[in-house]
Amino acid sequence: MNSKIRVTKRFVIDMAHALFGYDGPCKNIHGHTYHLAVTVIGHVDKDINSPKLGMVVDFTDLKNLVNAEIIDVFDHALVLNREAPYTKNELITHEFEKVILTDYQPSCENLLLDFKNKIINKLPQQITLCSVRLEETPTSYAEWLASDN
Repeated sequence: MNSKIRVTKRFVIDMAHALFGYDGPCKNIHGHTYHLAVTVIGHVDKDINSPKLGMVVDFTDLKNLVNAEIIDVFDHALVLNREAPYTKNELITHEFEKVILTDYQPSCENLLLDFKNKIINKLPQQITLCSVRLEETPTSYAEWLASDN
């Protein structure tokens, strides 16, 4: 039997954002320590000549992909909706090293979808993205499941 196995790698991102036009306190710039979990699914490598024998995916390869596409870009960044009037202020866009202006509201849900899109097509052909979970606080998270889509 050649069963499929799910493999998950977790990451931590410290990031600030503001929700433009929001009717609560999150309209103000504030930060979170996000926890990102990326789960892939595939078959265990059974090739005795492969350096990846016994693995679905090398955790280091998955880490390097997510670090390059997400962590290195978003960690310790300020993420703002490009349409917000304060993004036109040079103090924000020029005084801080990592300001990311998005074409979307940087809610947990939209950040999750952006992260999913950055990962999904960069995986090796034999690996499928199964789920992505982004925890914004210890009690709140958004999750994308391939089985739902």
